[in-house]
Amino acid sequence: MSIDNELGRLGIELPQASQPLGSYVPCVQVGNLLFLSGLLPLREGKILAEGRVDSEVSVEAAKEAARQTVINALAAIHRCLGGLDTLRRCVRLTGYVSSAPGFFRQPEVLNAASDLLYELMGEHGRHTRVAVGVQALPLNSPIEIDFIFEVGT
Repeated sequence: MSIDNELGRLGIELPQASQPLGSYVPCVQVGNLLFLSGLLPLREGKILAEGRVDSEVSVEAAKEAARQTVINALAAIHRCLGGLDTLRRCVRLTGYVSSAPGFFRQPEVLNAASDLLYELMGEHGRHTRVAVGVQALPLNSPIEIDFIFEVGT
């Protein structure tokens, strides 16, 4: 099944890809690898939740933010490549979680992103991953994720 079909089955509609927030490009393709810049959980131009996870943002809200960030990544890929047809697999996900002091459940939060990729891509959605707790992220976002995808021709 195609990713577009799986998005439809799950009732997910890709948003317009957001513009970069600084002096960088959203994606760069090197050979058959597509590197995505860090993405935030924006929906209709607004961060889904603001603050640190486990103080201002609940773990459940952070999981929803992680899922939204995957959707935003697919929108960025669609914009960069003109579609999702050449997407072969997710290679790597690096997730940053703005964490309250003493919060150690970053992997649990990022499982929501990993699980959505698996739902959409099956075994091709399984990837290597890093889960990092940080003090603050751009726009006071609870989540930022960057990705590496393999693409075909």
